[in-house]
Amino acid sequence: MQSPINHNKTVDTKYLMLLMLLAYAFSFMIRMIWVYQFQDNPNFYWNDQIMINTNDGYFFAAGAQQALFDMHQHNPRIPDIYSYGMVFLTTWLVKLTPLSLETVTLYLPAVISSLVVIPVILIARLYGEALWGFFAALLGSIAWSYYNRTMVGYYDTDMFSAMAPMFILYFLMKSTVDFNLRSALYAAIAISLYPFLYDSGAAVIFAMAVIYAVYLILYHRDENLTYVSILIVFAAMIPFGLPKPYEYGVHILLSIVLYMALPKFRVSKQYFIIGATLTFLVLLYSSNILDFISSKVMKYISTGTSIEGLHFYGVHQTVREAGKIPFDVFADRISGSVPGLIVAVLGYLLLVVKHRAFLLALPLMGIGIFALWGGLRFTVYAVPVAAMGAVYFFYLAGSYFGSKRAQYALVVVATAVLLYPNITHIIGYKVPTVLTNNEVRDLQALKEVAKPEDYTLTWWDYGYPVWYYSETSTLIDGGKHQNDNFIISKILQTSSAELAANLSRLAVETYVDSGYKVVADTLFKNKQENQVDPNLMLAEMELPSYALPPKRRDIYLYLPYRMLNIFPTVTQFGNLDLTTGKPLREVIFYPVSLAAQNETLWQFNNGIVMDVKKGELHLGEQKSDVKFLIVTENTQNGEVHAKAQQYHAEGKYIVIYMKSYGQFVLMDAETFGSTYVQMFILGKYNPDLFEPVVSSPYSRIYRLKK
Repeated sequence: MQSPINHNKTVDTKYLMLLMLLAYAFSFMIRMIWVYQFQDNPNFYWNDQIMINTNDGYFFAAGAQQALFDMHQHNPRIPDIYSYGMVFLTTWLVKLTPLSLETVTLYLPAVISSLVVIPVILIARLYGEALWGFFAALLGSIAWSYYNRTMVGYYDTDMFSAMAPMFILYFLMKSTVDFNLRSALYAAIAISLYPFLYDSGAAVIFAMAVIYAVYLILYHRDENLTYVSILIVFAAMIPFGLPKPYEYGVHILLSIVLYMALPKFRVSKQYFIIGATLTFLVLLYSSNILDFISSKVMKYISTGTSIEGLHFYGVHQTVREAGKIPFDVFADRISGSVPGLIVAVLGYLLLVVKHRAFLLALPLMGIGIFALWGGLRFTVYAVPVAAMGAVYFFYLAGSYFGSKRAQYALVVVATAVLLYPNITHIIGYKVPTVLTNNEVRDLQALKEVAKPEDYTLTWWDYGYPVWYYSETSTLIDGGKHQNDNFIISKILQTSSAELAANLSRLAVETYVDSGYKVVADTLFKNKQENQVDPNLMLAEMELPSYALPPKRRDIYLYLPYRMLNIFPTVTQFGNLDLTTGKPLREVIFYPVSLAAQNETLWQFNNGIVMDVKKGELHLGEQKSDVKFLIVTENTQNGEVHAKAQQYHAEGKYIVIYMKSYGQFVLMDAETFGSTYVQMFILGKYNPDLFEPVVSSPYSRIYRLKK
């Protein structure tokens, strides 16, 4: 006959599982709102499934393609199945289930990220209040920032970013509450696996481990178990330099061996202190973790160009998620509103006072606060802890009512109020897929004519999708977009077709022959004693006689319509004198729409007014002459018909009306001659250097003949 104690444990376990199941279901179903909104839009489907909505997702999806279908064998940047947990998990889900790769990549973020409810509820259960954890899990699982980076279709490692640290936090906290070495072991195993799931969070986990060690020394300094726990946790982070799958396995095995062996040593506490200290020092020396943290911080807060060698434009100057953010945006991202964040911070402080083990969550809250300087992406770490703090604030306030019913009535109402702005945001957050199916058709058409060893040159935003849908390689992509941005930007904005062709061939062949080194640094010998003058070298490349390496593969230029709005940003990277870091000229390129018009004046949505009779642009108080007004129209066979009206021979500006798109573009005369404007907007190209292989309203793709 089962004992009452065992019966109570069974009931408690079932109750706990029910709360987790309900919270998980809530998190998952809220994420299905996006699917419901777009399920009837045929433009977002490919291979009978809705496509993903994050560019970076195609990096991991291409890795799964390689593992599943033996694709991308010539692409040196495809992620290995054993190096990335997401690729590993995706590959085996496709292999072991009837689900397609497209279905797995679409829904996996919701499946994985919703698991965050488990550690949130378990942490609350440590203090005998699983219901508090349940309501916190509802909020933390769908709060603004966490939702944005883990929604259906957001196929990226962000699905692990906050979920995995919360499991680590639970095990660390549990080891301080029950003071059991087994909990420290579980924490060490979770830490060992964390780089496999989300290698970008190494600094956060290191900080959590350090806080854990400080906490144990402060409050349990007299116990041998303190230093054994610290040793096991630190040992789980020491790099051994092994191939990644073996590295993770060795870490887990080492954690288990230490867990089993160390308690058997009957030695004085000083020896364990020495062991823990040496382990920490080995970790610092072998991992260079402090340099890693410093470089990561500087990466997100630094601005300007390089101060050594040539001066390239920094990509983080143009990425919104890596810039400073206003406080209200910061508050919205973490808790859904400014009042919500205030309540969350107050609640967290109360948690630290009431349950000091919540000090271990300080790194997660701290890096969330760093988002004010480092950018949006860091807010996600703080979301689950902030949710626990916010709900705890009302839970504690309700405890003074003297009635459990009244207490939880307050918690229910408060949670609903906290949820409201986040759910409202989710309903309105109708982020589209990365590409439409028409754009994918163009890349599939490229795949039909290209070979896997060929290269497609385009801006880095489109690198990963180009891999996935065309099976060609690129020079820059979502993870390789530093100095080589100059190369692609220069190709896209130059008015010299010879320079565009010669630089394309030279860059690709140099990239492959150099063993895939950074092309710009290799060509210009950046930071070397024999550094080349880029201006002179680029001028030489405008000559048809410029000597090029042998042609070993085909090269394609991918010019999509969607690049139109970011073209001003694209030009910043190549419009540089690399020897000084200063812009070569002022690039004018304004994609605009018509806001109002009459017989004489056109007013555009950015405030610029055009006098269509005089051929003048009014930019505030300034007036500038227009050289041409060009009207383009796309034909069904992919050609572009253009009609030009000349105004002033010496006019500074050219206005293009892309009639098929309802789109106006205002630009300076030199930008008008650029590769992108001529070859995409006007469909004009040098037939001796390029030939079109895809021509549609969505993109134009040219093969390089040289």
